Amino acid sequence: MRRILGDYPLFFTALLLSVYGVAMVYSAGVTDTPTFVRGLYRSQAVWLLVGLGGAYGISRSSVRFIEWATVPAYLFTLFVLALTLVIGKGGGTAASSKSWIAIGGHRLGQPSELMKITVVLMLARVLSQSRDSPKSLGDLWKPILAVGIPWLVIMAQPDLGTGIVFVGIFFIMLYWAGTPWPLLLLLASPVISLVLSFNTSLWGAWFFILLALVLWYRPYLIEGIALMVLNVATGVIAPIVWEKLAPYQRNRLLVFLDPSIDPRNAGYHVIQSKVAIGSGGLIGKGFTMGPQKRLAFLPEQHTDFIFAVVGEELGFIGVAVALFCFLYLFLRITKIAERANDSYSSLVACGLMACWVVHIIVNVGMTLNLMPITGIPLPFFSYGGSFMLASWLAIGILMRISYEGRGGFPGRAGM
Repeated sequence: MRRILGDYPLFFTALLLSVYGVAMVYSAGVTDTPTFVRGLYRSQAVWLLVGLGGAYGISRSSVRFIEWATVPAYLFTLFVLALTLVIGKGGGTAASSKSWIAIGGHRLGQPSELMKITVVLMLARVLSQSRDSPKSLGDLWKPILAVGIPWLVIMAQPDLGTGIVFVGIFFIMLYWAGTPWPLLLLLASPVISLVLSFNTSLWGAWFFILLALVLWYRPYLIEGIALMVLNVATGVIAPIVWEKLAPYQRNRLLVFLDPSIDPRNAGYHVIQSKVAIGSGGLIGKGFTMGPQKRLAFLPEQHTDFIFAVVGEELGFIGVAVALFCFLYLFLRITKIAERANDSYSSLVACGLMACWVVHIIVNVGMTLNLMPITGIPLPFFSYGGSFMLASWLAIGILMRISYEGRGGFPGRAGM
């Protein structure tokens, strides 16, 4: 009888997180006034089963086949992602975006979830084809192109949360590929300048730090000049970018600094989330018994703010269990990346882990008002079929990489 290949602790940890997530989606639907959320746990369970089937199927494929299929998969998902600009719909805390493919008014899924996987595969392929790690900005044009094209489509939707995930994947995979940290900091400097330009003193201090870094790292002359000019330009265009942001995006950034400035609208989400998590205490209010959730004070409790449901109903212990499982999952993936047979496999494992790490940091951070609200789900927990399927396809890839890294025969699926 055929069996699933690879790292069983990885598989069962992901399964435990998924079952935990389905239970919390069920709890999110238990409210005093019934809503459409009440039955969504059934759909989530079905998507979990579909994801398990997908993980099993992809675990039977060799890493060489996955590498061969990288370019076609990347181009196909990029095409479907571009369709969202034409027939896309919004939803949840990203109601103003065009993130979902919709036909006849029905949302079918988010292509960006599958795009995250194919971007990881494509970036791993590009980086693994180079003999040496990038040493200059000129060496990064291919990786920038691989991530930059889908990132531009994502930002045109606009979907800031997913855009942040793409950036996180990009920098973490570059670091894993051996890119020096000063070069990564130089690459990120225009964005840092854009953020700090709203405070003249901070921007001035950063500019002198950047100048010192350029003189110390000594990039090519034209690269150094271009960087300094670009950093000055971002400081000038920052007010223009601010005006171009959609109203809901500006409000999210403002309430991140002070939710009380708009407690009934933009600040409502994070205020109710903090109240829910804070009221949970050590052991919580009890499964399905959270008052903030039951009275529907907590918005998007089955998707973006499901972590607040965990905190309110299961308390610190429930939150600690979830975060410990995520930590253990990441430790397993790190081991898989370290003992992979080749750089492509290692980079894929690192990139898939980077995707989940950014998701967790941003999602948990926004529920605690440590990050702006960006409408980003919590892996294995938040309701969403395309995200659950994509997560389990990633687990299937990791299982295969783990199997071959243990010395399994790379050309066959095994028995």
